[in-house]
Amino acid sequence: MMITKQHKDTAQQAMQVALQNGCQAARVSIITANNNSFEYRNTQLDKLHQSSENKLYIELFIDGRYGTLSTNRIDKNGLETFIKEGIISTGYLATDTFRQLPAPDRYYRENEQNLDLYDNSFENIGTDKKLDIARQAIEEIYGSDKRIVSITSSYDDGASAEYMIASNGFEAESIDSAFNLTVEVALKTNGDARAESYWFDSAIYWDDLKKNGTGKKALERAQQKTGRQKIKSGRYEMLLDNTTASRLFSPLIGAMHGTALQQKNSFLLDKLGRQIASDKLTVIDTPHLTRSFGARWFDGEGVATKERIIIDRGVLQTYFIDTYNSLKMDIEPTIASPSIIQSAHGDKDFDGILRSVRKGIWITGFNGGNSNSTTGDFSFGVEGFLVENGIATTPVSEMNITGNMLVLWKNLVETGNDPRESSPWRLPSLLFSDVNFSGS
Repeated sequence: MMITKQHKDTAQQAMQVALQNGCQAARVSIITANNNSFEYRNTQLDKLHQSSENKLYIELFIDGRYGTLSTNRIDKNGLETFIKEGIISTGYLATDTFRQLPAPDRYYRENEQNLDLYDNSFENIGTDKKLDIARQAIEEIYGSDKRIVSITSSYDDGASAEYMIASNGFEAESIDSAFNLTVEVALKTNGDARAESYWFDSAIYWDDLKKNGTGKKALERAQQKTGRQKIKSGRYEMLLDNTTASRLFSPLIGAMHGTALQQKNSFLLDKLGRQIASDKLTVIDTPHLTRSFGARWFDGEGVATKERIIIDRGVLQTYFIDTYNSLKMDIEPTIASPSIIQSAHGDKDFDGILRSVRKGIWITGFNGGNSNSTTGDFSFGVEGFLVENGIATTPVSEMNITGNMLVLWKNLVETGNDPRESSPWRLPSLLFSDVNFSGS
């Protein structure tokens, strides 16, 4: 899985055709990818999918207009006609003079360092090995609990490479791989609802993927959910573990993006330099961690990434502003989106924080709901466990949490030291005070 000289020649030709036929600027990407997925339902192989993709994507900047084209045919035959027709079509669009390439001095310049994001053994791993780990994940729990209704084991992997050039001086390529194993378990219960849960692992390298224990963990999580009930409505402490913390962090990040800010559809509008969370929250974007999901040298515009503080002890330090929105808002650009989000750690793991909770609810999953991006008001369905004097007791379901994001994050009282590293968002367990829960 590599970008070849032929790929690069095709991209360069596409660029030349665009510039020779009326475009003032252009950006071209060529992407190649291979993907495999297998799914076992109980003991039977239920689904199998393998695909290979080649794609050319070109952005055209012509007379203040902006158009995009894509094709799965990455060969030189017919490319000139395809681009010329795209240029003609772009001419019918309304002008938008804010659509521009980034300033050249913001681009990533290739260096000798390697982020180690591609497993060179990817194409040599046999299908039989992949099927084995998906099947073994089922076998480690199949028949171990008579309440089991179904077990689904899903394995997938993928590798992709991209070569990108821009007419004002950018040229770079990237390559990455990923391996994923997920197990879902459903149990029959005394009530109408099933007790369902899952567990997963992901890795950039095959050897790093945890091939045992995923099924057992999924079953254990499902077993914990039997006997769920509503509890009395009220204000409780709320504990998010490292698998659920991102659900309530996502609206914060979304409100920092340039599109939301430019459209005045963000509850963080005009909040730069102001307190938006408790002083327990410090968040940093660390894009250059080797062998890590989310690592990258440049964003989708080719702009160089760098480490940056997003939130410092509760104070908002940056927005995510791409070139287009920076020009529309007449402010300095930053980066289009974060890469690897890390939170400053506290001194306890999940179990340590759990023991400190007197009366609270540990959230293990979210069931629908929404957050208003303009006001920050939210309502989410949740499930989890009632926590009394440091012990998870009654399984809880059919409850909602409601409130406002700014109020919620200012009520953050503790962060854990236990983030999962199989995600670009490495958030630990989080404990909030005074959260409104409604149930029975």
